[in-house]
Amino acid sequence: PSKLDWVNINPEYLMKVYEKMVRDSGAKVLFFSRVAAVEKSADDTLDAIIVANKNGLTAFKAKVFIDATGDGDLATWAGAEYMKTDVLQDATLCFSIANVDTYAFLNGPNLHSDDKRSPIFNAIRSGRYPRVSGHMCLNLVGPGVVQFNAGHLHADSTDPWSVTDAMIEGRLTAEEYLLALKDVAPKAFANAFVVKTASLLGARDSRRIVGDYVFTGDDWRERKTFDDEIGRNCYYIDVHKKDFVPVHYKKGDSHGIPYRCLTPRDLKNVLTAGRCISTDEEAFGSLRVMPPCLVTGEAAGTAAALAASSSSHNVHSVDVADLRTILRSNGAYFL
Repeated sequence: PSKLDWVNINPEYLMKVYEKMVRDSGAKVLFFSRVAAVEKSADDTLDAIIVANKNGLTAFKAKVFIDATGDGDLATWAGAEYMKTDVLQDATLCFSIANVDTYAFLNGPNLHSDDKRSPIFNAIRSGRYPRVSGHMCLNLVGPGVVQFNAGHLHADSTDPWSVTDAMIEGRLTAEEYLLALKDVAPKAFANAFVVKTASLLGARDSRRIVGDYVFTGDDWRERKTFDDEIGRNCYYIDVHKKDFVPVHYKKGDSHGIPYRCLTPRDLKNVLTAGRCISTDEEAFGSLRVMPPCLVTGEAAGTAAALAASSSSHNVHSVDVADLRTILRSNGAYFL
C-alpha cells in the first residue's frame, strides 16, 4: 500500500536511473533519432525500420518490434488499423518553476485545481490570465523547485505543424501561470522563475492501434478480469475535454489489462505499449496514463523476448502462461 500511490518524480534523477537500467541490461541506446519509415517483407510482417538522424537514414532489422511511440507511428505505417477521435483530448506542456519559497509553498493554501478553494481560481476570475485554465497539478520535486502539469493546449500530435504551434503556445502558457502565481500566492512565488519547459509536448490522445481485443469502457466499469491479463489498473477515467465528468472506482477496485490489447490485429511481429494500445475512446481515458503505460511496457518487452526466441516470431502465439509467470516473478501484479 505504501508504494501504490502518487509518486513525485525528479526527472533529472529518473533519466539517469532509466539509462543505467537499460544499459545494464545489455541494450543499446540511440538518442536524437526518429523512426521515419518501415519496410515489410510480407503483408503482416515488419522487416525493418528506417531511422533518421545525423547519419542520414539507417535501416534496423529485428525479429520483433515494439511500438512505444505514443502515437502508434510504427504500427500505423506498417499498415495496422487504428482508431482516432475527431475531437482529441487537450495536450499540456509541463514546466518547472524554481526559486520557490519552499516553506511558504508547503504551509500555504492548497494550489491544486482539484481544490476549488485554490487561489488559482482567483487568477482565472480576474480575467488577466487568459491562458490559465482550471487544470493545474503540481508537486515539489526538489528544494525550491515545483513541477507543473498545467494548462490545456489544442494539438494533434501526429501533425508536426500542430505540435510546433502548441509548443510555442505552451511556453507562453507556462509564463502566464508564473505571473498568476506571483499574483495570488506571492509568499511562495514572488522570486520564482520558469526554469524548464518540457522537451516534448504532453499529448494525451491520438491513434489507438486495433489489437486482438479492444478494451472498452464497459470492461472498465465491470472491473473485468482476463485469463491473459498482464497487469491491473485502477486509474479513473480522465478525459481532458470540455464538460467531461471524471468517473472513479471505489477504493480497492481495479481491472485487468489483457495481453491481447498489445498485439496489433493486422501485424505478426509488432507489439504496442503505452497509450497506443487497443482501447475504445472511453477506457482510453484511464489506460493512457503513466502507471498502466509502465505495465504494458514491461509486458510488451517480455513478450517480445519470448516471441523473438520462438521459430515463428509471432507475437500472437506467445505462451501467455509463460509470459505471466515471468512477469509475476519480476513483481508484476495481476489476478
